Amino acid sequence: MQIKTLLNRVQKHQSFIYTDIKLKEEDEQLKLDITIRSRINSRPICSGCGCKRPGYDILPVRHFEFIPFWGILVYFVYAMRRVNCPDCGIKVERVPWADGKRTVTNAYAWFLARWAKELSWARTAEAFRASWYTVYSSVEMAVQWGRDHVDLGGITAVGIDELCWGRWHRYVTVVYQINRDRIRLLWVGEKRTAKTTLQFFRWLGKERTKLLEYVCSDMWKPYLKVIARKAPQALNILDRFHIVAHMNKAIDKVRAAEARDLARNGYVPILKRSRWLFLKRPENLTDKEDTSLATLLQYNLKTIRSYLLKEDFQSFWDYQSSYWAGVFLDCWCSRAMRSRIEPMKKVALMLRRHKELILNWFRARKEFSSGVVEGLNAKAKLTTRKAYGFKSFKTLELALYHNLGALPQPAGTHEFF
Repeated sequence: MQIKTLLNRVQKHQSFIYTDIKLKEEDEQLKLDITIRSRINSRPICSGCGCKRPGYDILPVRHFEFIPFWGILVYFVYAMRRVNCPDCGIKVERVPWADGKRTVTNAYAWFLARWAKELSWARTAEAFRASWYTVYSSVEMAVQWGRDHVDLGGITAVGIDELCWGRWHRYVTVVYQINRDRIRLLWVGEKRTAKTTLQFFRWLGKERTKLLEYVCSDMWKPYLKVIARKAPQALNILDRFHIVAHMNKAIDKVRAAEARDLARNGYVPILKRSRWLFLKRPENLTDKEDTSLATLLQYNLKTIRSYLLKEDFQSFWDYQSSYWAGVFLDCWCSRAMRSRIEPMKKVALMLRRHKELILNWFRARKEFSSGVVEGLNAKAKLTTRKAYGFKSFKTLELALYHNLGALPQPAGTHEFF
């Protein structure tokens, strides 16, 4: 079977035909030049208005990169025609295998964009003998097309969180759709300010914002302020992930301070190497860790009292009624305030300030939480690590949309991947 037969099967273009095919070697690299010409009496299409117009003249031959195979670089060779358009003037014709002034065919660009989801951009460029910028521009094309054609219907639950990236600890705000039938990245914004969050709601639009029923977020004040202002009808849910994280930080702070005090006063360093005994869930402890924790629980230390308060709070998540969960929360906060342990008292004050938002988790029947958001954040961090870090926000934005946005793709005549 000839190469022209295969090309006509997978990349057939109306009004154009494949003619000569030449295999040559340049700089110890095999290259395949596939010449394309327009059919006799066919009229070129104006790149401005998209209408068929009379020809004006012919430009020099141009090479378009196509998908390589067997380690051989493949190029489409075509002399572009110019058209004399009464509306647009003298314009270069539009060809079906490439857009604008790009020297990469659309098929090759989508091929690279699909592989860029599996490999780092640098590895993709190396594997298919393309430049890093070619891969970057291919991903940019795929993201732009997907964002222009994305379906924004049926968004009733979203999660808002921040993502730290780069060596300078810069932040971006990420918004995910967390409906049960669809989980994806919706929007990325630079920084984690109230202005950034407002930009998301402007992008979503007033009509879609009114359809929101649940919004999951952490306790970052700019997020809470904007959500209350822009989506007052939605339940703003603060779930267990962030609360447990605050408690673990408080316990770790108590343990570290108490361990220093014991060492300073000449006592046996019983809290040495005990950090993960208090931070891990009891069911996740090994037999050795379980024995060590049981030994420590015999001592009347602030760390032990803080740990017992944290474990007692786990019963809060077993409630079904938001009313009784609120009663338990009030009782627990009172006990924490009487403990005279400053880090735990700060956690209790925080829980009291956000009581209603925490109880929204029960009002939503425990169906939505930020656990999904944190899982997607882990994938987002993997994306940045896979690319060995991004130096510009635009590059990070493209990578996140490309990997987590579940963006649509145009229906092609042939899938190369």
